Amino acid sequence: MDTQSRLENGWFREICAMWEGISLSLKVEKILYSQKSAFQQIDVYETKRFGRMLVLDGIIQLTERDEFSYQEMMAHVPVMSHPDPKDVLVIGGGDGGILRELGRHNAIETMDFCEVDEAVIRVSRQFLPGLACGFDDPRVCIHIRDGNEFIQEQTGAYDVIIVDSSDPVGPGQVLFEKPFYQGLKQALKPGGIVATQGESFFLHPDYVQDLIDITRDLFDHKAYATITVPTYPGGHISMCMGSLGPRFGEPVRPMPDGLQEQLRYYSPDIHRAAFVQPWFAAKMLNR
Repeated sequence: MDTQSRLENGWFREICAMWEGISLSLKVEKILYSQKSAFQQIDVYETKRFGRMLVLDGIIQLTERDEFSYQEMMAHVPVMSHPDPKDVLVIGGGDGGILRELGRHNAIETMDFCEVDEAVIRVSRQFLPGLACGFDDPRVCIHIRDGNEFIQEQTGAYDVIIVDSSDPVGPGQVLFEKPFYQGLKQALKPGGIVATQGESFFLHPDYVQDLIDITRDLFDHKAYATITVPTYPGGHISMCMGSLGPRFGEPVRPMPDGLQEQLRYYSPDIHRAAFVQPWFAAKMLNR
């Protein structure tokens, strides 16, 4: 489906086989960018209420109005769960938002970043500078590589790995399978933590159960944290987490000086609350 056919009377409509029977629509004022890269269709829209919106292959990745909730939680929850996060890897998330948030932690010494599609980085730098500023941090080293191939080459390199993956359809499917998670575990230092995009308990229970089973098999501790994102299907998404050391649920170190004043979503209380799941989801986690 091309860009124009996704627009109907000025409304963008997200339709995906993963959540058959529902859709999400946003009013569009202008198409800012629309090109197909070597990997995917990339669109940037100016919306009426949510600012600029990045869409890949017809699936909303972020809007300027609510991106902070996802970026802050995906970055700060794993980093604040580790006692000494010096070396961090981010796979995916070519908009740069997670790097922006990680950059607020002076304790981090290196940030490797792996993205398969250089075009997403380039388009984000042009149209989403408020997120792509994350690439300007001198601690960031960019690797234009397939994330699954890259991770299989790493051993004992990272304290924290964050995977901002696309949904498990097409090329993204491999990032939800056990061999990829085995690679993540291998790439961690002793006591390391992995945090990955974990889909929705409500919309994708089969995928969630698979990830729970994988992390239970591979890691000393596993957990799921919930993030509210209005422009994601169902209004929320989850973070799947595995640890070779620290348990999850509480920040393990104090907030860096001045950090809280820079944030809009994350706080120590939200950190704790994110791990409290509705009863049906808690049963999935603990069965």
